[in-house]
Amino acid sequence: MGCFLKYSKYCDFPIENLPYGVFSTSSNPTHRIGVAIADSILDLSEISHLFAGPLLKNYQHAFKEPTLNSFMALSPSAWREARETIQNLLSVDNPTLQNDKELLSRAVCLQADATMHLPAKIGDYTDFYSSIHHATNVGVMFRSKENALMPNWKYIPVGYHGRASSVVISGTPIRRPFGQTLVVEGTPPVYGPCKLMDFELEMAFFVGGSNNLGEPISIEKAQDHIFGFVIMNDWSGEFLTLEFVSALSHPRILALPSPPWVVTTFALEPFLVDNYPQDPEPFPYLKHDDKFNFDISLQVDIAPKGSQVSTTVCRSNYKFLYWTAKQQLAHHTVTGCNVNPGDLMGSGTISGDTSDSFGSLLELSWKGTKPLTLLDGSQRKFLQDGDTVTMKACCEGDSYNIGFGLCEGTLLSAKS
Repeated sequence: MGCFLKYSKYCDFPIENLPYGVFSTSSNPTHRIGVAIADSILDLSEISHLFAGPLLKNYQHAFKEPTLNSFMALSPSAWREARETIQNLLSVDNPTLQNDKELLSRAVCLQADATMHLPAKIGDYTDFYSSIHHATNVGVMFRSKENALMPNWKYIPVGYHGRASSVVISGTPIRRPFGQTLVVEGTPPVYGPCKLMDFELEMAFFVGGSNNLGEPISIEKAQDHIFGFVIMNDWSGEFLTLEFVSALSHPRILALPSPPWVVTTFALEPFLVDNYPQDPEPFPYLKHDDKFNFDISLQVDIAPKGSQVSTTVCRSNYKFLYWTAKQQLAHHTVTGCNVNPGDLMGSGTISGDTSDSFGSLLELSWKGTKPLTLLDGSQRKFLQDGDTVTMKACCEGDSYNIGFGLCEGTLLSAKS
């Protein structure tokens, strides 16, 4: 697919990708919607009048909003029409944009010159627990090999509702949290800075459309409510003894990539793979035979404070998830829970079946019993102050890549 804006063959943001985001510039501080193309951003607010197809001609205002929520509220057919319109406008064969130098100068800016913002107003956040390898590892560590998975784990996509207020974009410093830790069994807990700080490698999807309270989203319609995906670091202050023995909540900061581009399901269609085998067979409301799993390569690097050398500590893949995003959404709404455009749903930590594919330091160091040695010679059981964690996600095609941006953050010391 030829684009009149030139880029290298394996650029993260080719014309086959076109992820959505929200940005501003020094010359125009207004938050506005754009799509990433090569190293640039196409400002959709400047070309909103060109969305003249049958489904979008009456919704051009959605491209002038400061968030993606109004656009996410439209139908999948409208999302596809928007994608096809943008691809057509960027095509080498279409003179509309490339020959209008004045419009082109207003509509295209460099990503380096932009400030990125959260792509949507996130009303609610839910985090699932959908990786069977991660759930098994945690179960073995804190229960036993014979009783690793909880009895309900293979019957429902387990999830919990979290706060959306702590969702930030990549580059936001993460402060080591305070909390209570049970140091000695049978004694009162102690209060202080979290000693076991961890990353959790996740993907998440943004909800599109909505449902009425009391009306579940069926598995057949679930895909119509999945707008697009992002990579996510679920920073966790693991007060481990309390967390797993007493089931107390622990602090979470959710970091989206920077720029926080939302990769649509349309861009991921060429990378569909078989769903993870499920045994026992899911209940009918969770069963779907069509593929909705994706071959997305994932990577986590750690760079110690002051070091110019980072170490890759994890290589995993989205396809290791046991429960699909469609199953997550269908179960989330089975009781009639209503969702709204811009709601965010995390996958849970994504781990593979080999030790180098585990998606958290809890697993990689096996609860601190097997420290990792970084390239600078230092060791890690859990994160240390000053560590920078970088996550990457990419679909690798035969002639192009689909990138998600970098998810990066530095752990700061606890604030007294």
